Formats: sequence, C-alpha cells, structure tokens
Amino acid sequence: MSTFTQLDKIAKFIYSKPILKSVFIPAASVFTKLSGHRQMGLKIDDLFIEENPVAKKALSRLPADVSYDRAFRIATAQQLSLTHQLLPKHEQIKPENVSSHSTTTTTSPC
Repeated sequence: MSTFTQLDKIAKFIYSKPILKSVFIPAASVFTKLSGHRQMGLKIDDLFIEENPVAKKALSRLPADVSYDRAFRIATAQQLSLTHQLLPKHEQIKPENVSSHSTTTTTSPC
C-alpha cells in the first residue's frame, strides 16, 4: 500500500519525464472519467478510507464547511446508488471544479 509521500514522489517523477507524462496524463483522464465518481457528485478525496489513522487525522483538520460539504456529497452519492441513478449533467463534478484538500491537510505539521 502506497503512502501519500510515495505517491507524491511517483507523481513528481512522472511529471519530470515528458514521455511518461504524455502517456500517463491522458490515461489518468480516461480512468477518472470511467470511474464514475464525478457523476455521483464525489471528489477523489471523498473516496479515501476513513478508518485509516492518517485519513482520520486529515479529516479532523478540515474546516467545518469543507467537512459538511464532504458529508453531503457522500450522502448524496449513497442515495443515488440506492436508486440506481446519476446526477443530472449540470450537477456533476467538473474537472475544473476539483480541488484537493488531502495533500495540504496530511502534509502539514501536527
């Protein structure tokens, strides 16, 4: 299992090599689109396992409004899953609206 630090090093390595970047960036975009989490209204940070001690610490550091938004997105996705539906196109998460709190939250000092 990779840690956030290992993933960061791998990402920096891929970005430093143009040939790897030209392969992995389009593949990542396709994979993200096919995964369907944005169609359910979820951001990638919402998919982290909460039982992990590192994730618990990171989630406890989130501001109240961000934590509420995350809980709302997860509840909405669960409801959509139960009813076998997807969000309408105008309510789905768009790539330009995605911001990641996980990297800054987990790498800041305790």
